[in-house]
Amino acid sequence: MTTVLISHTDCLGHITPGEHPEKFERLVSINNALEDIDDPSLVKIEAPLGKDLDILRAHSEKYLEYLKKVTPSSNVVSLDADTFMSEGSLLAARRGVGGIIKGVDLVLSSEAANAFVITRPPGHHAEKERAMGFCLFGNVAIAAKYALDHYQLSKVAIVDFDVHHGNGTQDILWDEERVLFVSSHQMPLFPGTGYASEKGLQNNIMNIPLEPNTSSQSFRALYEKKVFPALESFSPDLLLISAGFDAHSSDPLATINLFEEDFEWLTHRLCDLATTLCGGRLVSTLEGGYDLDALAASARVHLEVLLKRGKND
Repeated sequence: MTTVLISHTDCLGHITPGEHPEKFERLVSINNALEDIDDPSLVKIEAPLGKDLDILRAHSEKYLEYLKKVTPSSNVVSLDADTFMSEGSLLAARRGVGGIIKGVDLVLSSEAANAFVITRPPGHHAEKERAMGFCLFGNVAIAAKYALDHYQLSKVAIVDFDVHHGNGTQDILWDEERVLFVSSHQMPLFPGTGYASEKGLQNNIMNIPLEPNTSSQSFRALYEKKVFPALESFSPDLLLISAGFDAHSSDPLATINLFEEDFEWLTHRLCDLATTLCGGRLVSTLEGGYDLDALAASARVHLEVLLKRGKND
């Protein structure tokens, strides 16, 4: 079967000021790293626009109208200290929502084995009523709710290995017993949430705080001991991934010591679990990663594993 790569040039139109780390060059670097992959099993499609109906699965109408209202006709406006909107930001964010919804559609209809959505801005910090941490819409949380409600799935699991806690995903899914949300993240670090004691209203959230300078060996051991057994016990019908590559040792915004080989290993292990638990049904979406070379190399190995497993599973 095929692996679907979903993106859109509109995501280059989300402009951030100055030396902001979440810049359009992130997508350029990934695209450059992937352009020589010549594999008939890889299908590239454009992300459709996310619909209001789907955005409102996770956010209030008041919040959506606020974003529409504050979208500038020129220049850049600040929503908080590090979250900005330009004229093209709302369009780019809608591509993120539409892209992951399309990935879910293709995987659940068995038209694709798995999918990787490469859009920006990222999404996992966006709360129900609040943009933050570079994020406007909670893409992966929206996708989980869509899969549950549109396809009548019983359970969806989300694994977020971005180095920052997915506080927005947690906020949106705090009381959603049909979703297991697992986040591994450095602490202390922005946004300051993600303690192991934060378990959700239905005991549906697992936070794995990582100490600064956590090594590959320690990271892998935590996943083997805690994350993988939790996924096996939950036994989801679909696995979603918030793929942030900022736990790489080269990333300027954190101090976790992972390398491309670790993201390759983790992608393989998550594919193992998806194969065993839910027929290989897996959709991954880009979150963070701010060293351009490390981001590009890590995104490439992530996609290469999805391609390999999509053919074999």
